[in-house]
Amino acid sequence: MATGENIPLRSVEYRKGKGLKYSSCCECLLSRCRRRTEPKPRTVWFNRADRNEERYPPNVIRNQKFNIITFVPGVLYDQFKFFLNLYFLVVALSQFIPDLKIGYLYTYWAPLGFVLSVTMCSVLVFCFQGFVLSVTMCREAVDEINRWRRDREVNSQQYKKLTNRGVVRVSSADIQVSDLIYVEKNQRVPADMVFLKTTEKNGACFIRTDQLDGETDWKLRLAIPSTQALAIDSDLLHIEANVYAEKPQRNIHSFIGNFSRNDENKAEDSLSVENTLWSNTVVASGTALGVVIYTGAETRSVMNTSHPPSKVGLLDLEINRLTKVLFFAVVVLSLVMMILKGFGGPWYRYFFRFILLFSYIIPISLRVNLDMGKAAYSWMISRDKEIPGTVVRSSTITEDLGRILYLLSDKTGTLTQNEMVVSHLRTAYAHPTVAGQPASTTSTPSRKGSSTPQQPMIRRTVVTRVLEAVKALALCHNVTPVYESEEEENEAVEADQVEADQEGDKTITYQASSPDEVALVTWTEEIGLKLIRRDLTSMQLMTPSGAIQTYDILQVFPFTSESKRMGIIVREEVTGEITFYMKGADVVMSSIVQYNDWLDEECGNMAREGLRTLVVAKKTLTEEQYQDFESRYSSAKLSVQDRALKVSAVVESLERDMELLCLTGVEDKLQADVRPTLELLRNAGIKVWMLTGDKLETAECIAKSSRLVSRTQTIHVFKQVSNRAEAHLELNAFRRKNDSALVIRGDSMEVCLKYYEHEFMELACQCPAVIICRCSPTQKAEVVRLIKQHTRRRCAAIGDGGNDVSMIQAADAGIGIVGKRIYQAHRIHSKMSF
Repeated sequence: MATGENIPLRSVEYRKGKGLKYSSCCECLLSRCRRRTEPKPRTVWFNRADRNEERYPPNVIRNQKFNIITFVPGVLYDQFKFFLNLYFLVVALSQFIPDLKIGYLYTYWAPLGFVLSVTMCSVLVFCFQGFVLSVTMCREAVDEINRWRRDREVNSQQYKKLTNRGVVRVSSADIQVSDLIYVEKNQRVPADMVFLKTTEKNGACFIRTDQLDGETDWKLRLAIPSTQALAIDSDLLHIEANVYAEKPQRNIHSFIGNFSRNDENKAEDSLSVENTLWSNTVVASGTALGVVIYTGAETRSVMNTSHPPSKVGLLDLEINRLTKVLFFAVVVLSLVMMILKGFGGPWYRYFFRFILLFSYIIPISLRVNLDMGKAAYSWMISRDKEIPGTVVRSSTITEDLGRILYLLSDKTGTLTQNEMVVSHLRTAYAHPTVAGQPASTTSTPSRKGSSTPQQPMIRRTVVTRVLEAVKALALCHNVTPVYESEEEENEAVEADQVEADQEGDKTITYQASSPDEVALVTWTEEIGLKLIRRDLTSMQLMTPSGAIQTYDILQVFPFTSESKRMGIIVREEVTGEITFYMKGADVVMSSIVQYNDWLDEECGNMAREGLRTLVVAKKTLTEEQYQDFESRYSSAKLSVQDRALKVSAVVESLERDMELLCLTGVEDKLQADVRPTLELLRNAGIKVWMLTGDKLETAECIAKSSRLVSRTQTIHVFKQVSNRAEAHLELNAFRRKNDSALVIRGDSMEVCLKYYEHEFMELACQCPAVIICRCSPTQKAEVVRLIKQHTRRRCAAIGDGGNDVSMIQAADAGIGIVGKRIYQAHRIHSKMSF
């Protein structure tokens, strides 16, 4: 035994007079195996798999339900686990015994075979002269082969790997932790990686994450500055560098790590989720080079994927229970007949014969008629002219659509079109210096600038305020302009040689992690202030007169669900003025900006209209103030312990007495007929829950604008909780809210379910509507499972993205729709339920 090994003390027991009693060696071996497989933080060295501290899972994707050994037993079990089929199987098999034979053999096997052929069919297509049935084993075999082919296609996809021998080709299944992998434009990321270098000059690239979090907007990812600065890619093989990564976890919105270079050019950089490329995302611009940190089952996408259960209709379960009752009646009647006859001789033989004689009490034709009815119902749904293009992928649960009590819906692409339009802008101005006259507000139309007041001094003040607000909206964001061709971008970069009319003819696509920001920047372009260029260190704006304004980007503070705001510090190139701009939710910005008497009222007015509100503010900094902040901020970002708390504390030191500039209202366009549809569902007694990975404020606004929450209902926002005591207090507060819709974050819900699962589900199921935001795919599936478990009611789930697949699979009836994320929900592994 190795010294220093931690052996569990509970495996050794001492009793007086009996000495030591040792438990089985197997327990020790199993506990050791469990300790080895438990995910741990890791240090990954570049291109040095031999220095890995432990073995990591292979990077193989496998979605088959069965293998070649378990296929036949598995399919047979799925059929004969129902008592009705098992009963008739036993009855049919009994006729091979001469002493139990009653009548002709085909009278038992023909109906059973017909039932199985009807029950196990996958597609029942009615043609002009009849219908075609396919047997379950054939269907399952075809499905398994298709899954195997899809998995083989993904696992065999070729990638470029940087090695000491140069760039070599490697399949996705052969990728290991610490490999340096190239991911080209429009190529799937094969494993979880840390972003090292890119072909883009600004050291950043965009990725599409719709298969991971359901959001269609591109996400900006930043290469590590120390590795991006290397002259050529092969320099990564000659430096002594490693990446410290936290243990694998499901949270796709956070990552804590550090990059360390230990040779003569020592360097250390903090890593966050902005420096990662998660598996199953797609690189949308440039070519990315990254080091693999998680593979296979430890990747974010696999950890957020659940295996689909076999679905059975409620009517099938009810018939199965009824069959058991009838079988009990058959046994009782047979027992009565035996009592009348007497138990002399081989009585058990006569008893079984009586059971066979009374077996016709259980109607096998009922099951045949039910399956034929399901086939006809499926055919009618697929031919319904009011829902053209509908494909029924499972004919066994179609009747469940009429027994749904809970409907769980995605937001992006399902309830909304994910298209934002700026509809309101509110700014403030002060009257001329008059004693006792208070400040007032003005409403600035979103397309026409500001209204023209009568007094010259007021006009100048209003114009100045509006221009400053528009400038803040054009600068405070994470938007990057993307040109159709590289030549157009190069022309735009040479700003001094670009004419205004030529710039106006160029086609620019704005990309950002939030559609709100794209809408705001598009609006500033429409009124004359256009974003023409942005990289990691600077951005350029073009004014209506064609002048180019250049700003150096000093710091960017991205939006988080905890802070509910984002900020940026820029320096104007000409004047050298340093300005801190910030925008965020009114609940946090109201305490940051200077005192005013109109913000709360205007926010309430916009919220009642279902608009997404953003408060914009600014603060001018001196050079000394910024240098002091920069040193404290850099130190906090390098901390491994409590990094988020330290960073937020430093940023909050700047967020004091900021000047309020404006309040914006952005409208998210809803899908056609969403409001009347939700109203009809509510009138039918169906409770609708919205599960989304978006921010809390966004989810709350959509719930109001879509009328998921009626105007007369109040909304209870469940506070952020992290432990049992906080969850207990918040649940008690929620219990006192009657007839209120619930809005809760996914992490807070997880804490409540950990300690108070029954109490939380009891309260949530009583709500007229529930909105769960920042919800991962696994949490969506867990919510469906809990509703089914606690209410015993039928649930339906609807979505249009790859992140909705787990929820759709877990529901009794799953519906995948074709939206902006085309075919993603029902294309993934062909696992859609309906």
